[in-house]
Amino acid sequence: MELTKIATESDINRQWVVLDAKGQTFGRLIAQIATLLRGKHKPCFTPHIDCGDFVVVINAAEVKFSGMKLQDKEYFTHSGYFGSTKSKTLQEMLDKNPEKLYHLAVRGMLPKNKLGRAMLKKLKVYRGSEHPHSAQVSKSSK
Repeated sequence: MELTKIATESDINRQWVVLDAKGQTFGRLIAQIATLLRGKHKPCFTPHIDCGDFVVVINAAEVKFSGMKLQDKEYFTHSGYFGSTKSKTLQEMLDKNPEKLYHLAVRGMLPKNKLGRAMLKKLKVYRGSEHPHSAQVSKSSK
């Protein structure tokens, strides 16, 4: 009987993946990003080890949404003081800060602990097609 190999930090080979968000559906793209960050696409996936890749998302502001989400979906913030609840629509978030929108969406799909926070640091999101990570990129995807 063959035992399953459990990955260690020294066994992990991290890649850089560039994803172009232009014309892609937001939710499907976020699910793909979460899978790459977590490392579930690798045969050496181990749940308690961060074995995922670095992900660079370009053209973040040109993603598409279905239905009336741009006008209807709202994001709420609260400072903890009475009456401090603020809301922004998805359209406002996409126009003002698409990087934050991606981080919020991906964060919800990652583990809610130190490991998930470490995985989220490997996500780099850029509004346009230019990014400073062109030297590290070794693997490109659609």
